[in-house]
Amino acid sequence: MQINVSQLLREPTGSSRDIEIDEIFRYPEDDLVLPVKGNFKLTRTNRSILVKGNFKTSTQATCVRCLEDFDCPLEVTFEEEFFPPLDIASTIEIPDPEESEGFVIDERRILDLSEAVRQYALLTIPMKPLCDNNCRGF
Repeated sequence: MQINVSQLLREPTGSSRDIEIDEIFRYPEDDLVLPVKGNFKLTRTNRSILVKGNFKTSTQATCVRCLEDFDCPLEVTFEEEFFPPLDIASTIEIPDPEESEGFVIDERRILDLSEAVRQYALLTIPMKPLCDNNCRGF
């Protein structure tokens, strides 16, 4: 999901946008397909766009007890900063944020939620997924 945030970056600190998403995210490198449905709030800070998201998705998992594949539902909440490469007012390049692993907004002012959604969804997958809490295995 790509969002043009050029207008939001021109607005004063504290300005925000609410976005609803009902979309399928595909990640061929991880062989992962995530149907994402949720809400995201984008808020302009003094140095970035703060994105708060709540979404539901699901992924294929293998039950650790019976070894059957099943659709594992996931509920994800996250909060991340996305940093612009240039200051909108002066078009001066902004130095990299302290967090070298931070998300960035591209030079066309497009904020791409895809990587944040992927990372947070992967972190939410249970370490020992169960198809049912009462699963007895084989």
